[in-house]
Amino acid sequence: MTTAFIILLLPLVAAASNLLLLRKKANFSAFVSTFSAAICLVLTFGLIRQDDLNNLGSFNWIKIADLKLDIGIELHGLGLGMILVVTLIGFLVHLFSLGYMREDAGKARYFSGLSLFMFSMTGIVFADNLAMMFIFWELVGVSSYLLIGHWYHKNTAAEAAKKAFLVNRIGDFGFMIGILLIWGSFGSVNFVEIEGSLRNGNGNYDKGLLNWSVFCIFCGAIGKSAQVPLHVWLPDAMEGPTPVSALIHAATMVAAGVFMLTKVLFLIEVAPTAASVIQYVGAITALIAALMATQQNDIKKILAYSTLSQLGYMIMAVGFAGLLSGGEVLGEKASNAGFFHLYTHAFFKALLFLGSGAIIYACHHEQNIWKMGGLIGRMKVTSFTFLIATAALAGIYPLSGFYSKDAIMTIAANKPLLLVIGSFVAFLTAFYMTRLCVVVFFGRARSWSSEEAKEVPLLMLVPLLVLTIGAIFAGQTFAYSWFVPSKDIPHPEGVVLPLILTAIAVAGIIAGFFLYRGRDQEPYPVQVLSRKFYLDEIYIILVRIFQDAVAWVAKQIDRLLIDGLLVRGVARLVTEIGSVLRGMQSGNLQGYAFLFGVGVILVLYIINAAIG
Repeated sequence: MTTAFIILLLPLVAAASNLLLLRKKANFSAFVSTFSAAICLVLTFGLIRQDDLNNLGSFNWIKIADLKLDIGIELHGLGLGMILVVTLIGFLVHLFSLGYMREDAGKARYFSGLSLFMFSMTGIVFADNLAMMFIFWELVGVSSYLLIGHWYHKNTAAEAAKKAFLVNRIGDFGFMIGILLIWGSFGSVNFVEIEGSLRNGNGNYDKGLLNWSVFCIFCGAIGKSAQVPLHVWLPDAMEGPTPVSALIHAATMVAAGVFMLTKVLFLIEVAPTAASVIQYVGAITALIAALMATQQNDIKKILAYSTLSQLGYMIMAVGFAGLLSGGEVLGEKASNAGFFHLYTHAFFKALLFLGSGAIIYACHHEQNIWKMGGLIGRMKVTSFTFLIATAALAGIYPLSGFYSKDAIMTIAANKPLLLVIGSFVAFLTAFYMTRLCVVVFFGRARSWSSEEAKEVPLLMLVPLLVLTIGAIFAGQTFAYSWFVPSKDIPHPEGVVLPLILTAIAVAGIIAGFFLYRGRDQEPYPVQVLSRKFYLDEIYIILVRIFQDAVAWVAKQIDRLLIDGLLVRGVARLVTEIGSVLRGMQSGNLQGYAFLFGVGVILVLYIINAAIG
């Protein structure tokens, strides 16, 4: 068994062991899951330094006529960085959870869910074909459902889990159709074989069908990476434990859609219409999510909308793969720019989520930022790491976010409208994160929970410190290129664009600081933004119109036609006939003799008529 198969299967073994054997030994099950995550991380460091990782082993899963599906493992290019993100962030979340979930009654179930999620995500990264990726894609949906709904006794958590699962199924249905269209066009779902057919001009496809195929595949990313209009599940998913938010909704699950698009980059390059849709969906998501973040009061929901916004950046960058610049398709440069931001974002956003978890833990599970305040004096280490991550997210030089945002904006310079949107989103990002930090860390304590807050245990601080190193250095060439071949990461020529982006971020920080310094409540309420553009309400109306109305019509047809006329109608007819015939069973021998005689006469008459 190869190292890659061990990395893939070990979390599954841990999850099965916890569920089947260790459910009543919560502390030991937590150790098993954490230890398996640690082994996977160590093996990953060894694996990504190997030379030949294109084919790490495969076996045939299904073979029916021309349909051949393999479970195959490959790891090259951007997959090297993605497997590091999954295993490193996964291990740190496990470590943080040992402290955060120490007293939780469902600890064994929780760590089983984490291990199952790790298995699902590594399967997506290792997949060498679309069918295998789709299997693990669905497993990610199942494991995220379990983790989001971990505290299922809370109605909000149970509803959030169902919402995430159902909304993702909408996108996944499109993804499945896209896979079928690709198989119909190329006769294969293997990435290498499809790319080879495109390069050689083989395959039964046309441009229109290819654009539709890419768009359908992109639907999977719209769901999993929470893009407009299927973004509504992500903020609600903050009902899960905070370490889950860091793992699923900051670093790995939501990034799966971006990674999947980088795997089918060769299709996006030759599907310009679909690529254009990808660009604008990403840009619109980045903009509206940033606007909504400026008016949220829940610390985790602010970070959730920030994640939506940054995912929009990444999706927009990958969409530029179909864009021409000076007669050359940007292709791999655009893909690398989007993935570069995914890579750096994983560190500072996981740090922000775990930092928020430490704050919530210290404040007796208070999440409203307006009931915090003055924490910088009580939680010095947590505050320092959180502020570093905030600066990285805002794009302040020389932190990691500065370099990855630069890369995306360099590509966006080829489309002025998207450059303007991206720049405005950068301003909003710095603004709403400064708002959060000013309200939470500075000023006076606004509640007893923040007055009694104190620094979290060392076990929870270690992951924060490790991620702080990533937030600072992950964007540096020496750090990033050690894990990921980064030849085509675009960097701006000259200093004009970096200076402009830095000035925009600084302007956002200054605006946030002066507008919210010394405030005890939201001074500038904007209802449409705090209510998230009323999108949830609009969806409820649409569900009532299309789902509930259709259900009512179906109910009437079933009750009146199928049940009333066909099923119960036939039953009533049989009953009536039976009642008439039952009246003949009088028990009178003379009556039976009379009927017998009538029957004989009728039989003789029929025979005579037939002979005649």
